[in-house]
Amino acid sequence: MDIPSIKNEDQYEALREKGYSKEKSARIANSPNSGKKGGKAQPYEERTKEELYEQAKNIGIDGRSKMNKAELIHALRNN
Repeated sequence: MDIPSIKNEDQYEALREKGYSKEKSARIANSPNSGKKGGKAQPYEERTKEELYEQAKNIGIDGRSKMNKAELIHALRNN
């Protein structure tokens, strides 16, 4: 079985040290904006359900097709 590579090892290790799971750490460290400062993203509450669904799809949240907007927001914040 191939071991997936981590694009930003430093960020991955920092997240693991903070207590994040291997899966969540890898997902964050492999995101296109990995290592860039944030704060400019639109709050989840201001996004459409379709935008939230696409974000959930991109990070692999299971059961997203049956979720309403509030459930998608909760899943995105807690996954």
